Amino acid sequence: MTFNIETERLLLRELRTTDLEGMFELDANPNVHRYLGNKPIKTKAEAKKILDSVKQQYADRGIGRFAVIEKATGDFIGWSGIRLNTEYNMNGFTKYYDVGYRLIERYWGKGYATESGKAAVHYAFNTMKLPVLYATTEAGNQASHNALLKIGLHYVSDFYFEHEQLNLRWYKIENK
Repeated sequence: MTFNIETERLLLRELRTTDLEGMFELDANPNVHRYLGNKPIKTKAEAKKILDSVKQQYADRGIGRFAVIEKATGDFIGWSGIRLNTEYNMNGFTKYYDVGYRLIERYWGKGYATESGKAAVHYAFNTMKLPVLYATTEAGNQASHNALLKIGLHYVSDFYFEHEQLNLRWYKIENK
C-alpha cells in the first residue's frame, strides 16, 4: 500500500523498513511513552516488530499509520494517520477507525501533530469516505488533548481502559 499526502511542511507516506532508526528513536524515549503506559521499547528488534505490524495492517485492513517526514529536512519525525482498531474493546467499541499521531520529542510544539492529523482526517473522509473517526488520549495529556481539538475532534467523555490500566479521554468527529 502506498500513501503520499503532502501538507505545507510534511509528507505523509507508508511506513517502510528504512524508518527503523526513527521508529526506534521514537518509541525508545520514555518521555514519548509518558502517557502511553510507560512502556518504551529497548531494542531495534522491537521497533522492527512495530513496523512489521503496521505493514501487516496495510495488507489486512487497507490502512495503517503513516510515516511523517519533515519536508525541509527529509527527516522521519514520527507517525500519524488512520488505523482500524479491532484488537480491544475501547470504550464500548470493538471495531472502529481512529486518528492518532506520535512524534519524536524534538519535533514537539511545532504544530506537526495538528498538521498531520488534519491531513489524516481529510484522507479518511474524502478518500476512504468514512462516516466517523474516533481518537483517545491519556486524561493527563493536555498537549494531545489540545491537538485533537485543533484537528476538529470533539471531546466526548473520560473512561478507564482496563487492558492498559489507563484513564483515557474519548473523542469523535463526523464526516459532514
